[in-house]
Amino acid sequence: MATGAVYKDLLPIPHETEPDKEETHVSLTDKPTESHALAMQAAQGEEDEEKGAAQQEHSEEVVNLGWNEPKEAVENPLVGGISNEDLWLLVRRFNKQMYHVKEMANPPPGGLDLNIADEDEFSPDKLRSTVERLYMTIGIGMIGFAKQIVRLRSWREARRTSWFCVAYFLAWALDLIMPLVSLTLITLIVYPPSRPFLFPPAPIALVSKSGGVQKPKSGVLASHDSVTGAPENHKGEAVEQEASNFVNGIASVALASATGKNPQGEPPEEEGDPTDTVPDPTSIVVSAADAKDKAAGATPGASHDKTKVPMETAMWNQMRPLMHGLADTVDTWERFANALSPTAPFPRDRYRLRLAAIVAPLLLVSLFVTSYMFMKGITFGVGFGFFGDPVISRGLAFLNSKFPNWQKLLELRNTVLKGVPTNAQLTITMLRIGEANKAPLPPPPHIATPPPDRPAAISENELRATGADYPLNATKEELDEAMSHDPNTAHETGGDDIDVSKNAKHGKKSSKILGFFKGTVKGGIETSIGTDKVRAKAGSKHAKNRLGAVPPRNADLTSGPVEFKARFKGHKGHVYLTTKATIPCIAFSTDSTIEKIGTVDREDLHPQWSFPIGEINEIRKVGGYGWKAKLVVGWAMGREVADGLEIVERNGERWRITAMPLRDELFNRLVSMGGQKWECW
Repeated sequence: MATGAVYKDLLPIPHETEPDKEETHVSLTDKPTESHALAMQAAQGEEDEEKGAAQQEHSEEVVNLGWNEPKEAVENPLVGGISNEDLWLLVRRFNKQMYHVKEMANPPPGGLDLNIADEDEFSPDKLRSTVERLYMTIGIGMIGFAKQIVRLRSWREARRTSWFCVAYFLAWALDLIMPLVSLTLITLIVYPPSRPFLFPPAPIALVSKSGGVQKPKSGVLASHDSVTGAPENHKGEAVEQEASNFVNGIASVALASATGKNPQGEPPEEEGDPTDTVPDPTSIVVSAADAKDKAAGATPGASHDKTKVPMETAMWNQMRPLMHGLADTVDTWERFANALSPTAPFPRDRYRLRLAAIVAPLLLVSLFVTSYMFMKGITFGVGFGFFGDPVISRGLAFLNSKFPNWQKLLELRNTVLKGVPTNAQLTITMLRIGEANKAPLPPPPHIATPPPDRPAAISENELRATGADYPLNATKEELDEAMSHDPNTAHETGGDDIDVSKNAKHGKKSSKILGFFKGTVKGGIETSIGTDKVRAKAGSKHAKNRLGAVPPRNADLTSGPVEFKARFKGHKGHVYLTTKATIPCIAFSTDSTIEKIGTVDREDLHPQWSFPIGEINEIRKVGGYGWKAKLVVGWAMGREVADGLEIVERNGERWRITAMPLRDELFNRLVSMGGQKWECW
């Protein structure tokens, strides 16, 4: 495991950032970052520490730990110190977050790679992913904090609230409020068992606005960390689905506003109404706002509305910095969470001690600084910030001339949170542990059936109270009643106006019309797929890239961890990874015996192309179809589209692999096998 903390690790000394230093690495054993070094160290494990299946010694070239197997058949844990459910939660969210990575030659900030590039690319899909991350981390965290405050204020858990009340007013009487707050904060940081003692856990969905027990919004308490308590097949899935529906809800309300939907002012529908054959306007995105303006008697369009183009341009120009700022905020939140509750192989106590060392001076200062001195300092700072621009600008100019990178040196990831990973950096370290021991981690299992509507098991880890209090001051019967399934709860709203606005009313004939168009579109897609085969044989590059993107309904899509079904220039085959050589290689072959014989380390296997994984410079996830075609395929055919990867070598050579059912799994192996320092774009 990691070495013990030393003096320089406990102090927030800025990370040694050398922007002019360039170096490239090809192997994990080069240990170019702390993530690589920890992965190499954890792959072997220490004798007195728990080893996972991926850390066990084995005689195979590459061991299969349960790829394409149900989760019950996979040994638990795969990595010591973290359960498989928690590991797969990290990997699932990693797959949604990672789109495009490039190798960086300079030392990474904070000693860890996979940071977000300063000029990362914008796309609506990435913005959606970022907002979902915002909900799953900061949103859920703040809701949980608010529920704890509500519980404390409600006096339902009387003994705990009494102790907080006595401590507060005693400190108030002695003018020791800030020392008390600082001491409590240090205790929570340094001594983790104090956290459930002072703030005992309870499922978020079970706590009402008054601090008591309530029926979860989904009608059943089937998950512990979600706002709705909805059922889930794997840990964390309910929160991920909430995040997706949170973004969908915002988009739905925004679209309803853009179309001017006002159900309260509409006349009742009657037989023969013109709208009887028209679907809900909120389902028609294209030109919806213009249609609303025309109906109101306005004349929309660029020729009449001179603000349309500049406002749209200004909005889109601000999307990238907005997305980057949100991503940085989420990354910082994740780093603080991982500093307070580190996961192996990262050090257990180093980051907590560092944070406590920073808060400790506040405790000392608060004993001597009076409220008058504090307010005097605050008001001086406000005045200096408002009127001191001549001094501030000259000071910044001096710093920029003498220390060009001073802003980077003072970033939290280079100082207070130096070496603390985000969830993505934690995930890639886990993946590298498996690769260092030639035991790639199995991907999260897929379950096609919906989760059952039954209450989840509750233990003291999920619901407890301090001392002799009853959790939420509720009896066992009240808790059982709240957690049991009620199918009507999920549909309850706050009033008739919300009911009318929420429910999308389609015309009586609209479903038939949509069904007719669905069948027509499905036939058109099937014809287009057949045409692509002809066009591909004629040499069309785009048609070749689309071949196999919609696999047959009953096709066997299982592959990995060494060979992955894919196409190259339309030709069906396998991408495979060889690890016998000192430097692992990636290759593509159309030889169908790969699947039958089950090995790729053969002399008779002649690949179409092959190159070392250590020479990869860039990896980008690409779509099998464009986003509009993807929507049509999903709507009309109800099928999944197999996407692909574009791999760029250091010499600039590009390789585009398409029709890959396990695209994310190959991406994860490629980014974790070599010695590259990655940057997210």
